[in-house]
Amino acid sequence: MSAPDVRELAAIFGGGVLGGLARAVLETVAPADPTQWPWATFGANIVGAFLLGYFTTRLLERLPVSSYRRPLLGTGLCGALTTFSTMQVEVLRMFEHGRTGLALGYLSASVVVGLVAIHLATALVRRVRVHR
Repeated sequence: MSAPDVRELAAIFGGGVLGGLARAVLETVAPADPTQWPWATFGANIVGAFLLGYFTTRLLERLPVSSYRRPLLGTGLCGALTTFSTMQVEVLRMFEHGRTGLALGYLSASVVVGLVAIHLATALVRRVRVHR
């Protein structure tokens, strides 16, 4: 078993700090209410999905290989910005408050719009002509 790459861990940590701070700001500005649409979590997850699609496609298809960009941007930033666990808790709280339609709509929209965001980001990267 090899020792972990400290620079890779630092990249993940740095990206995680940025993503976590962004999430904290969103939750402070727009705290969740189980009887209403949780815009902060929804927005963070959709933006995070778009960024993950963009970064992954760009890093794999357009930029030279780097050991630290993907850990920084994908694992760190997008991993801390997005939150599937918070979405699950919000959905459960909606069910507990009798908001079944809201819960199902939120869950469905999160998955569908997240996948659309990834698709659009990937298409955007691939549409730009590479100059060599």
